[in-house]
Amino acid sequence: MTDERSARPPVVIEEGLRDGAHAAVVAMHGAYYARAWRFDAFFEQKVATELAEFISRYERGHDRMFLAFEDKRIVGSLIVDGGEPVAATNGAHLRWFIIDDAYRGRGIGKMLIGSAMEFVSAAGFARCYLTTFAGLDTARSLYERAGFTLVREARSETWGTPVAEQFFVWRR
Repeated sequence: MTDERSARPPVVIEEGLRDGAHAAVVAMHGAYYARAWRFDAFFEQKVATELAEFISRYERGHDRMFLAFEDKRIVGSLIVDGGEPVAATNGAHLRWFIIDDAYRGRGIGKMLIGSAMEFVSAAGFARCYLTTFAGLDTARSLYERAGFTLVREARSETWGTPVAEQFFVWRR
């Protein structure tokens, strides 16, 4: 008898811009956060706009898009944004971390974060940060295992709905 998971093709992490990645990453964020957190179209539009802006200024020397693929389907993402104007003071920005619901619990998040942090170190960033919000406990655990520390938490509506926004920092 074959386990359904073992019958699936392996998930692989690829880096760099890929056709269809913008739409896939936005769709995963929109669907998950609407269902799990009742975020509305504001959030999906925010992800779409900010991700498009990132792609338009993408430079391989300080930016990376890490995508998890099963066969040719994107099932996860994590982006290192090292080209933001605040990068000189805040360091690289980890953004748009998401795993498709059907693929959670398979170690894909750990692979994405590992790939991203290898790049952050190799690119010479002394600092890296991310913003998230309270309640995303599995992701928080992955961040902390990668060396991130919560440095600030405050009420915020930048996500389109009130949340306890968290600011995490990693230092070399």
